[in-house]
Order: sequence, then C-alpha cells, then structure tokens
Amino acid sequence: MNDPLRIEHVAPAATQVEPQPEGAVQPAPLFDKPLRGVQVVELGTLIAGPFAARIMAEFGAEVIKIESPDGGDPLRQWRKIYPDAETGTSLWWYVQSRNKKSVTANLKHPEGAEIVRRLCADADVVIENFRPGVLERFGLGWDELSAINPSLVMLRLSGFGQTGPMADKPGFGAIGESMGGLRYVTGFPDRPPVKTGVSIGDSIAALWGVCGAMMALRHRDATGGRGAGKGQMVDVALYEAVFAMMESLVPEFDVMGFVRERTGNIMPGITPSNTHTTRDGKHVIVGGNGDAIFKRLMKAIGRNDLADDPALASNAGRDARRDEVYGVIDGWVGLHDEADVLRILGAAEVPVSRVYSVADMFADPQYLARKMIETAELPDGRSFRIPGIVPKLSATPGSTEWLGPSLGQHTEEILQRLGYPPQKIAELRTFGAI
Repeated sequence: MNDPLRIEHVAPAATQVEPQPEGAVQPAPLFDKPLRGVQVVELGTLIAGPFAARIMAEFGAEVIKIESPDGGDPLRQWRKIYPDAETGTSLWWYVQSRNKKSVTANLKHPEGAEIVRRLCADADVVIENFRPGVLERFGLGWDELSAINPSLVMLRLSGFGQTGPMADKPGFGAIGESMGGLRYVTGFPDRPPVKTGVSIGDSIAALWGVCGAMMALRHRDATGGRGAGKGQMVDVALYEAVFAMMESLVPEFDVMGFVRERTGNIMPGITPSNTHTTRDGKHVIVGGNGDAIFKRLMKAIGRNDLADDPALASNAGRDARRDEVYGVIDGWVGLHDEADVLRILGAAEVPVSRVYSVADMFADPQYLARKMIETAELPDGRSFRIPGIVPKLSATPGSTEWLGPSLGQHTEEILQRLGYPPQKIAELRTFGAI
C-alpha cells in the first residue's frame, strides 16, 4: 500500500500534534474534526456524489469509495492528466478524492455486491449518484440496505429524483442547470444562453445533499443514535437543487406574470452592480447598490451632483436611471488603470474587485492569509497547489490528510476489517469480484 501523499498544512493551536516522520499518517485526536467517527460508503462517480463525500471526508468522516476494478471512477482521467507510473492521473482527482479510501468492488458480481452490503451494514451514510433503479438491480437499493441497517442515512443524487415521470431518465449537471432555470437567465439578451465555467449544477446538488445528510443524521442521533435511531433516504434531484437557488423567480411570475430573462452582467432592480473595463483592458466589478455606498462611489469618482441627487438616493430611483448611472461609472473606470480603480474605490469603502483569474488567486494576500491555497506533493515528489477547505470552523476545522488514493489502494485493509482472510481476498481478485 502506498503512503498517503504528503500535505503541508498548519493546524490551529488547539489541534497541534507531535511531529511525525515525513510521509507518515498523522494521529488524530478523537474530536479533532466534527465528523470523526462517521462512516460513509461512497458509490458515486464523477462530480455530484464524490463532491458530497469529499466535503464529509474533509471534516473527518471515514469515506470508503467503492470503485470498479475496471479503471475506477472516470474522473481519474478527466481534464488535465499528470503523468505517473501508471496511466496518468487527473489533477482534479487528487483533490476530489482527498481523505478517501479506495476499495475496488465489482457491483455486477454477487460477491462484489456482498462486500458493499457488509460495509453498509455498519455505515452511517451511503452516498450514490447512479440513475434510479441501477442499485436496485444489484440488490443495493434503499429497501435492501435500510433493512439490514435501519439507522442508515442514504443520500441519493440523480438528475430528476427518485420519483416522477422522468425519474429513470439520464441527467447530468448541464441538464439540471437547464431545467432548473439557471441557463435561461445566464448570458446576454441578444445571444443564446451560456453556461458557467464549472459544473455548477452538480456542485450545488452536492451541497444540498450534504445538508440533507447532516439533517438526517441529526434526526437519527436525536432519536436513539446509531443502531437505535431511525435512518432515512435523502433524495436530491439536480434540477431541484438548481431551482432552489433561483431567488424570486417563482413568486414574480405567479403574482406579476414576470419572466426573468438574460440581462448580461447586470440585474435589473439592483443598481449599480456591474462589470466595467479599465483603461488597461482589465475587468473590475463595482457594487454600489447600497444607498450610502452609492453616495460614496459618486463622490469618489468626482460626481457630487449625482451623490446629492435626491432622485438617486434609493435603489428604485437609481434603477429607473440605470443606463445613465452605468454610463457614468463606465466612463470613469475607462479613464483609469485597474490598480487606480481598485485603490480609489477601495479607499472610499466601495465594494470593488478585479475579476480574478487563478493566477490572481495564487498571489492574493486574502487567499494566502486564510490558507485557501495549500501545498501538497504529487507521487513523484513534485510540489503542487490545491484548494483549501471551506467552511472555516474555529474549534474543529477540516483539513487535507492525504490526496486521492490509487485505485483499490485500501481494498485489502477494508476487507480484512470485514473479516475476509488473505486467501479469500486473493480468490475475489481471481474471480473479478474486486
């Protein structure tokens, strides 16, 4: 078994431990993380399910990731691939699967499915993002698993949920973003809808899934705890997760017949808040939609007349003259370089920011002060950067303990824990069960 990849991480004073040999797994106090002791079985692939499990792993849960022996999670080969001793590994994989244990099990093989059932019998949470009905075909659906572990919480993420006429249809994050309403309002009115630059639908669903799983665990623990309290299924549909973020979309349509459309970089009804281009060709966001902030903004750019205009003292008045207001800000920003815009508006306490690229993040003092860029080592010893942990807990913070494991790295460890002798493990490999 390979050693976990090393992480440079400074723990808060309350959780400092004695130095260990380089590359060694750091011993963890029992309550150093809020989810320490929680056992999670992950049956997900790619984004939504694995992201939900990643969050729980970052905060101390033991996440056992079940992967197919035939290549494992496809995310291992997505986007930028770093060459290694095997076939190369996705840099995304190392982060998405940090702190997880990889166990190979062929769910189509009866003994592979039995391994998963035995793991679920003692688990607190199972996370899966198969199309509804797939796990049932393997004998691993909610009815089967809850029968052997009534305290189990099962988080199910799918395109359209476990019920309804579309339940059995395939649905990725892009479909959820479209059906949930996000794509329709994203972009400019004279162009087709556009997507964000990340798989936001999957990630939003994962966050709702973690919220639901933690609420279900709270209920279970309040009604008797593991072994006595009642578990439940958490059903998250990608389109519903996106739909839940759509602000006032529903009541505005129902009461006023208003259909929110694409409006580019502004949001009508909230003025001013927009993207502006500087003299040196950079892009900055200026948010001056608070009444006092708008007054400071206008004074900072030399427009005392607008700062003192009673018709612009409220958001409704500013929005009625939004073209004029945005024209004034555009004109001023266009006469200054980015550094001067940030300096002048920052001094006036006006919310302002450059539109960050990843290169900006690497050098930004706020990112660095809050340890949002960590340093780790690839298998060949090369140092590289990974994102830090969100959210920040003052007493029991999350951390990166190791990076995404090699395929099946923890199979023997976990099977031995389940009582499989070495000879049986070897047989399972020969039969293609693991």
